[in-house]
Amino acid sequence: MRVLPVSMGLVLFVISAIFPIQADDLQFFRIGTGGVAGTYYPIGGIIASAVSNPPGSRPCNQGGSCGPPGLVVIAQSANGSVANVMDMQQGHLESGFVQSDIAYWAYTGTGTFAGEEPFHKLRAIANLYPESIHVVTRKDSGIRNIRDLVGKRVSLDEPGSGTLIDAELVLSIYGISKKDIRVEYMKPGLAMKRIRDNKLDAFFIVAGYPSRAVAELAKDTAIELIAIDGPEADQLVSKYRFFSRADIPAGVYSGVPRVETVSVGAQWLVAASMEAETIYQITKTLWNQNSRKLLDGGHAKGRYITLETAIDGIAVPLHPGARRFYDEIGLLVE
Repeated sequence: MRVLPVSMGLVLFVISAIFPIQADDLQFFRIGTGGVAGTYYPIGGIIASAVSNPPGSRPCNQGGSCGPPGLVVIAQSANGSVANVMDMQQGHLESGFVQSDIAYWAYTGTGTFAGEEPFHKLRAIANLYPESIHVVTRKDSGIRNIRDLVGKRVSLDEPGSGTLIDAELVLSIYGISKKDIRVEYMKPGLAMKRIRDNKLDAFFIVAGYPSRAVAELAKDTAIELIAIDGPEADQLVSKYRFFSRADIPAGVYSGVPRVETVSVGAQWLVAASMEAETIYQITKTLWNQNSRKLLDGGHAKGRYITLETAIDGIAVPLHPGARRFYDEIGLLVE
């Protein structure tokens, strides 16, 4: 008998207490997300709610769940892209949110995964939304551009996160190494508190705007977002094709004007071993009208998750179940 993780066991206990079901009647499907202060976690919760269909759910045509019967999807807080890829590879997760750059490197065994066995069984369900690189600092820090980070206390996020990898690439394009700054490794939530207490000068976070951590910080602390622009941004996009030029509009964060930056795609990936019919039904449910309402109303980034961009920037193969759905609706053009 397979032992369920505590979180799944708790869900099973609660559901079983309400409905007379057996464990075999349920299928658990985990989504590895990120820290609770980022964007992955709340988006994961919305998608999990949209595609879950536990016993007792209202029928799809009555505004209830349209997912496969008995499917229980769980959004798990995790360390982000790199950790999610590794957990899928080791069989600890069925799926996870992963940045487009990390997905490419994992699949090809290059970049941050150089020297490791390529994860050729990594597959895609959908491209979700663009993730912008935020470089956050206090207004009174004296930091006005990326090169001003030299000698400062800067958090690059935790090991295992996609943010850490991208922060290193940004610093490198400006000629800055980790030896040139006072590096800290912490989740955005803790970095936010350290900035507020003036115990940290800046932190990187790769997230769809508005990031919860940055938005909360901006409510009571005067902050600035440092631009990634000019020839350095051009070099970054030219050298690493998974990056694209982007901006964070004025007013997204209280008191913060528009700032230029670069972005990557947030993508929902899955292990190739997952049953094709299950992934087909999950993909189909993700893009139905009921899910659309949850995405539009659940998070500011939800409205950027659209069927029109569902296969944009995908650098790993689509899962056969997802491919079947996109082929049926004519989205795939060979």
